[in-house]
Amino acid sequence: MNSADDRRNVRAGHRNGGGTVTGFVHKGHSPHPSLDDSLEGEIRAFLTDEDQLHTYDDLTKVNPVTPTTVLKCLQARYRVKVFYTHAGCTLVALNPFQPIPDLYSLDVMKEYHCASQPQEFKPHIFIVAEEAYRNVQGQLEPVNQSLVVSGESGAGKTWTSRCLMKYYATVAASSSVLKSQDTVERIERRVLDSNPIMEAFGNACTLRNNNSSRFGKYIQLQLDRCQLLVGASVQTYLLEKTRVACQPANERNFHIFYQMMKGATDEQRKEWKMSHDQRFVWLPKAEKTIEEDCFHDTVEAMVHLGINAEKQRQIFKILAGILQLGNVNFSSSTDESQPCNLQEQSKDFLQRAAELLCVPAEELQLCLRVRTLKAGKQSVLKPCSQAECSMRRDCLAKVIYAQLFEWLVTFINNSICADKSTWCNFIGVLDVYGFECFQINNLEQLCINYANEKLQQHFVAHYLRAQQEEYVSEGLQWSFVKYQDNQSCLDLIEGSPVSVFSLLNEESRLNRASDAKTFKVRLEKELCDNVNISWDKFSKVPHFTVAHYAGKVNYQIQGMVEKNKDPVPPELISLLQKSENALLHQIFTDREAENMTSKGLSKVTVVSKFKNSLESLMKILHTTTPHYTRCIKPNPDCKPLTFKKEEVIMQLEACGIVETIHISAAALTCLTLVSQLDLLEDQRKRILSQCAFSIQCCWLRYQRRRRQARRQSATLIQAVVRSWLVRRQVQRWNRAAAVIQNTWRKWRDLVKEDVPVLNPVVRERGSVQLSTIQEPVTVRGWPMGLALASAPSITMSLTATGFQKMMSVMASLNLPSRSGEYKVETNQYTQGVASIRAQPKGSVKLHYQRSPLLYADRQPDLKSDVTGFNEILLEKTL
Repeated sequence: MNSADDRRNVRAGHRNGGGTVTGFVHKGHSPHPSLDDSLEGEIRAFLTDEDQLHTYDDLTKVNPVTPTTVLKCLQARYRVKVFYTHAGCTLVALNPFQPIPDLYSLDVMKEYHCASQPQEFKPHIFIVAEEAYRNVQGQLEPVNQSLVVSGESGAGKTWTSRCLMKYYATVAASSSVLKSQDTVERIERRVLDSNPIMEAFGNACTLRNNNSSRFGKYIQLQLDRCQLLVGASVQTYLLEKTRVACQPANERNFHIFYQMMKGATDEQRKEWKMSHDQRFVWLPKAEKTIEEDCFHDTVEAMVHLGINAEKQRQIFKILAGILQLGNVNFSSSTDESQPCNLQEQSKDFLQRAAELLCVPAEELQLCLRVRTLKAGKQSVLKPCSQAECSMRRDCLAKVIYAQLFEWLVTFINNSICADKSTWCNFIGVLDVYGFECFQINNLEQLCINYANEKLQQHFVAHYLRAQQEEYVSEGLQWSFVKYQDNQSCLDLIEGSPVSVFSLLNEESRLNRASDAKTFKVRLEKELCDNVNISWDKFSKVPHFTVAHYAGKVNYQIQGMVEKNKDPVPPELISLLQKSENALLHQIFTDREAENMTSKGLSKVTVVSKFKNSLESLMKILHTTTPHYTRCIKPNPDCKPLTFKKEEVIMQLEACGIVETIHISAAALTCLTLVSQLDLLEDQRKRILSQCAFSIQCCWLRYQRRRRQARRQSATLIQAVVRSWLVRRQVQRWNRAAAVIQNTWRKWRDLVKEDVPVLNPVVRERGSVQLSTIQEPVTVRGWPMGLALASAPSITMSLTATGFQKMMSVMASLNLPSRSGEYKVETNQYTQGVASIRAQPKGSVKLHYQRSPLLYADRQPDLKSDVTGFNEILLEKTL
């Protein structure tokens, strides 16, 4: 890998025609070293069939992997409106600079979420989102996930972050079965509505991007044990508050001011003291209208997040007061002992600003023109110069806006953050400012580029270095792929004991005015051994040049120390604490309370505060599973479907995409060779398994057939024996039935011949009147003992008069009583067998279900009571 100097130069930035400022420029000669003939031949062979280049959805399939081949593939895919491409562990996203509605629809979200293998689908940001979500569901350590979205300003990071948040709000909330639909929609809406508010107050239109984030944010989407979205939290980093009072040429202020100007009603304009024809110094390019200039969306988001109408009035009055403050100008006084004069046309603006900020106009004017010096217990008032007055005015506007932004972030977190007991895992979405290189770069650009260096080092440490070390530890034959390690640049900026930040902090803590030339001399003396810093000896403007991973950037020293101090005159804070605007009073009263409890930590410099917050972010990232998305800006002018090779190739090399593809492709090659060996071994095992299976099948079939033959033989023998036993038993039954029937017939004939005269009392008690027989039928015991035990049922319909007759019949026949019907049942299970004898008068039919011959006793004992299971079949009608 060649050094950054050999591959590219960075120009300080200049305007061309439309005013576009770019950060990179090529040298006159080709930035890439000449390739040998064989490699050039391979490249030409690969690029011969350009009609198929757009089909490479993963750049690891490109062969050979060179900046030229990768660039050609991305260009071919961009031409056919394919904007996502896999590059090993990362996803490359090209900004189309135009709406693509079908690419992010709800149906597409569901398609990727419900797919069994989303990786088999076309490359998309939803694949990265779904992979992270399934990692949380799988609960594999580390469970928490981070989606790192990086790229230049204007590459599409903010839009990508929006898509990720919308995806999780849709996927993780729509499947809820435990919460009501209203609760789900409320959580989803509040999480999504945090975006337009933060973008309105923290984003601005720059030369390189209409919606450039002027602050960094890390959004944690909180998930419960069922992986459902229950809340979110937002961490912000380094708001570019200087933009409030100072806008670079051809750039705009924060969106919220333009939204107010273009979306306010007449009543609101009157309340804000903002007429239609009024112009504000701090609102340049007010005639330009962009998609983000939608005041109604911001107000609606505020309502959904719980910011009531009164709080909204207070917020917008503060913002209007800031705009009025920007029109206040001062003129130098002829007498240096007297304060600067307030320009005549500025008096009205100062009065309006005081009324909107709800502070006394006289005190506001005094604080801007006179500073208070403390000498022991006494205070001395000293008039400020014209430059100092302007600086105090700007400082007042910046501190108000910065504190208002922090209050909004805190309010959003209180509104959307879930209780710690309700969530257990999170998916973080990191959206930070892209690498910046302008014509004039100061402390803000140094901090922004430092943050990008930290993220690049995280990528290098996690993938480019750690992945290769893992391959070696796993025994792969691996030769390390060279990559650009930016650790030396980080050591230059933040290292210990001596670095740019440490020297800057030392200079800021000195109780004296800072001198740019003196500070430059000290930088040269202390950091001369570091190859990542250099100086232009012929430049009249004090500066230093840092060789970042993305290129060289010149930083202007003038004003850097003062910005690092970030001084706020105490009299300005005291004035704001007296404000009758409840919100403004609350913000600065709380701020003072925090400063009192921090025991002097309020003097922490800007770079120290930013470094600490960034270190905290990196600790979070190191405890999560990262997923990288590299956003690429196809052209510097933000034109739809325009692909500039020079612009793209510089970004590919700067963020390490080519090295990533090299490592992924080389690893894939090594793994393929080892997969091939494993494939042969698996094939051998498969054949042996098939042979063993065949042998087992034959042996089992033989055993089953043998068992079946034995079972059939045993069954045949058992059937013959059973049939012989049955025939023998039936013969016995037939003989027994014949004997019983003969005996019965003889007894019946005897009864017919001689029917004894019954005693009247017996006749009275033992006679029953059947429903079908007019005359009584005598029922009495049968002396022979033939029983009707457990016969199916003998049913008689009878009527009896008199209680005695009823009891007599029931006693004789053991009849259970029912209303109007009596069922004759034997009592063999309780008191033995009931015997009956009936006069052959009338017709009585006895019905049965089973043959009583099975239980018949051919020789009943007449001397004892008949018991047991005797039963006889009466074949004929009595």
